[in-house]
Amino acid sequence: MNKKTFQQIISNASMLEKILEKLSRIPQFSFVKLNNSKDKVSFYWDKTGRVEFYLLDLETKKLQQITEGELPKTPRSGYVWTRNDEEIIFAKDKDGNEKHDLFVLNVTTKEVKQLTDTPNFQEHAVDTSPDGRYLLFRSTRNGQMNLFRLDLNSKEVTELTRFNKPVMGGIKWSPTNDFIIFGYNDTKNMQNLDVWIMNTDGSEQRKLLSKGEGSREGISDISEDGKLLAISSDYKGNIQAGIFNIETEESIFFGDNKYEEFAVEISRDNKYLIALRNYKATIRPVIYRIDSGEELALNFPPGVVSGPKLTADGKNLILRLNSSTSPSSLVSYNLENEEIMELIPAHIGEIDKSIFVEDEYVEYRSKDGLTIGAILYKPKNIQKGEKLPALIEVHGGPTAQVLRTFSIFSQILVNKGYVLLRPNFRGSTGYGKRFRELNVKDIGGGDLEDIVAGAEYLKSLEFVDKNRIGIFGSSYGGYMTYLATTKKPDMWKLGVASVGITDWKLLYNESMPHFKYYMHSLLGKPSEESKLYEERSPVNYAQNLSCPLLIIHGKNDPRCPISQARVFIEKLKGNGWREGKEGSKTYEYIEFGDIGHGGYSDPNFRIRTFKAMLDFIDRRI
Repeated sequence: MNKKTFQQIISNASMLEKILEKLSRIPQFSFVKLNNSKDKVSFYWDKTGRVEFYLLDLETKKLQQITEGELPKTPRSGYVWTRNDEEIIFAKDKDGNEKHDLFVLNVTTKEVKQLTDTPNFQEHAVDTSPDGRYLLFRSTRNGQMNLFRLDLNSKEVTELTRFNKPVMGGIKWSPTNDFIIFGYNDTKNMQNLDVWIMNTDGSEQRKLLSKGEGSREGISDISEDGKLLAISSDYKGNIQAGIFNIETEESIFFGDNKYEEFAVEISRDNKYLIALRNYKATIRPVIYRIDSGEELALNFPPGVVSGPKLTADGKNLILRLNSSTSPSSLVSYNLENEEIMELIPAHIGEIDKSIFVEDEYVEYRSKDGLTIGAILYKPKNIQKGEKLPALIEVHGGPTAQVLRTFSIFSQILVNKGYVLLRPNFRGSTGYGKRFRELNVKDIGGGDLEDIVAGAEYLKSLEFVDKNRIGIFGSSYGGYMTYLATTKKPDMWKLGVASVGITDWKLLYNESMPHFKYYMHSLLGKPSEESKLYEERSPVNYAQNLSCPLLIIHGKNDPRCPISQARVFIEKLKGNGWREGKEGSKTYEYIEFGDIGHGGYSDPNFRIRTFKAMLDFIDRRI
């Protein structure tokens, strides 16, 4: 590719399609791990155009593709290693329906065998026992999401927990083979999560760690001698990383609680705790000395780090590194000389890196004065007096956040000449417990005002056309798109709602038990909060829609079922709307028959979705 600007190149429609495809095919890593011996890195990667399982030998640097189509196209559940490092156990569903069965893959022979056959339930591999006999997994086979044990020889399944609320949080089988750690909430406070312990047969279940009702505690690792837990807690406001001593049942936390920090791993010699620091939409690794609490300074570049793991000798961190202008690469960070070695660089093919636009972290005030952090993209070389169309992307969750990572669609949009704002509205993670819980029983209230304030922020920028602002998002972002365009219809030139929510009561009635529990934590129970469920459902405001709307949904979506799109469309039709690509009171609809709750881990899905979205935005803005 020559040094022309992206805008010049994509003025040609056929060239635009080629460039969009190249960007959409930039390979994505997921589920990066070290095996138990810590001599190989394993991960899912879509380099071939499909998600496959890979192994990288840390000594020889030999890279192997192990699978050839055996994994799901759009994985939502990962895998675990068996303790002898000969096999992985992974979850596979059908066309994104998230009704997983469990399979075992021999990484040498590449033979795959099915372990469970429960086509109507969710199952997730969690851990294996140190003696290699058992698989620990979560399943909805008996109703709520609970823990089970599978004998890998006899295939006998034993139910370990039978709770009416889902088992969640960090779940680990101890290296000493005498206990299992898991997360559970036995209180009435829906924001609460505690650390529990039980014997490996499920007996003697008890609460091990709680810093107070309403706080959330979880674990990420158990030391090799089985004495220490790597823990995280938000009891002081921001999430803090620490260590819990199982023998004394005492906990210590590190840092000054100025930032959100998550514990990741305990070093093999029990001297260090690896953690991740989340600050202003960036994530970097930090290391604490367990005996003194001293933080070891790391000379690390800005960006977003994920999955840091110590090598066997404790000298290197293996991790994924990402930034707004650089797709994910797999790197090794030497703790002694602070050098970063690329193990697998970002694969951008023939794409000229100079077209990538660096983001900017900005803040603005919402209607009630709350400070909202956001990521802003603006095209390069904006001419004086130029007025550009702008878009707001609303992230999913809502208990999640947008980070300063490489975003394929963001790069497509900004290089096409759009200004883009990606806010972390109230309810997002990364800004402390209070901020995260501001949307509890106010879904579609204050957070909607945060989005509207984002549009007003865009209008304040001298290079933004105040009359051409659109909104889009997936999942909760799709919900917010529906809600914003129907409750604040005068704000928007267009909307794109992907796999979104339109009717909270209908969603509740069609949800799995653990999804219902999450809805309880956000909205309360519908029997107690019926009015709130009605008030915050976009379907009840469909008559107010005044801008073109593109609706995208997967037929197999278990989180926001296809009925959410269909009931909204019927309401539109009842108000004189029709499906069409031009004219007033027209909407556009794409229903994917082979997709569930989105499918952005599949390059082909990225291509067809990004094409459809960009075409709609270009025509309608």
